[in-house]
Amino acid sequence: MAAREIVPGVFAVGAIDWDRRLFDELIPLPDGTTYNSYLVRGSEKTALIDTVDPTKTAELMGNLDGLGVDAIDYIVSSHAEQDHSGSIPAMLGRFGGAKVVTNQKCRDFLVDLLRIPQDRFIVIGDGDTLDLGDRTLEFIIAPWVHWPETMLTYLREDRILFTCDLFGSHYATSSLYVPDGGRVYESAKRYYAEIMMPFRASIRRHLEKLASREIDVIAPSHGPVYDRPAFITDAYRDWTGDAVGNMVVLPYVSMHGSTQAMVDHFVDALVQRGIGVQPFNLTKTDTGDLAKALVDAATVVIGSPTVIFGPHPQVIYAAYLANLLRPKTRYATVIGSYGWGGKTVDTVKDMLGRLKVEFLEGVYVRGYPKDEDFAALDRLADEIRKRHEEAGIVPS
Repeated sequence: MAAREIVPGVFAVGAIDWDRRLFDELIPLPDGTTYNSYLVRGSEKTALIDTVDPTKTAELMGNLDGLGVDAIDYIVSSHAEQDHSGSIPAMLGRFGGAKVVTNQKCRDFLVDLLRIPQDRFIVIGDGDTLDLGDRTLEFIIAPWVHWPETMLTYLREDRILFTCDLFGSHYATSSLYVPDGGRVYESAKRYYAEIMMPFRASIRRHLEKLASREIDVIAPSHGPVYDRPAFITDAYRDWTGDAVGNMVVLPYVSMHGSTQAMVDHFVDALVQRGIGVQPFNLTKTDTGDLAKALVDAATVVIGSPTVIFGPHPQVIYAAYLANLLRPKTRYATVIGSYGWGGKTVDTVKDMLGRLKVEFLEGVYVRGYPKDEDFAALDRLADEIRKRHEEAGIVPS
């Protein structure tokens, strides 16, 4: 990704990773990603805001060479995770006079993760500023977005907010700015679901603080730049708010067809009652799509057979994931079948202990479902419809 100018003297100098398909050995990347780094030239000093993943250090160096950069005074580290910080040692090696500017917690992480010497740091606090001459960087400490040391940087004169992971998207594109609102919206929602959703309350507080600032451009560390900041800030207010949609998310596994028959019947029952439903066969599902669906669904219904005495392992993974992500879901339950016994329902409930949900009575049957079992699924659909109506979630 060649260096591109955002405003005179401010450049995007990061790298595109078109082919990366897995992040943190956990998160699928169907659209690749970018590692964004930004160069800010003042009349007296030059700052680099974040670096790139170590695999792309040469590209960052090449972009700086293309701009004729022969000195960097400050390397601002917003977040210690290596996709942003990993090239800092190489930058310090090339620019011997550079100092790493960050907060105390981030400094401690960088010392541990990258073995950066203590004397290469300038430690700042919330609201502190850095004078570049005709430009001023202001630092905003924003813990738990999504690590405890994350901070944002505000370029006062140009009203650009550099947000690191906040407002990001794993979306490889050659466009500097958001090229297609719908596509980027879905990528940003997926990114929020996978990375930011567990910290919803904290992010909501940071959004309130940012509301009073004049911001013309939001420059995250993944994905395109927002030259219409309201596009992403409005989306985040929606995602972090308390409103949920008239939707049931239904992750499931079926081993011999019994649970599948229940899922098929239940999906039809929900649709007939005006309730949206998204089933996810966990043997085929991209977990990022499941996470995205959890962002604003009112109800989660988990479908599982019993394996020996407990849930199917892929159901265990899905329940564990939902418990980590802590969506704002209101209701949850379990459907499925068993052979001779077990504690599948109790195990799933225990695994969702961090969710603030009301558990509805599920439908768990022995063997292939009978007529009375399908009738019980109809009653469960009626109950979900009733709860959605009582909560003011108007059917679509």
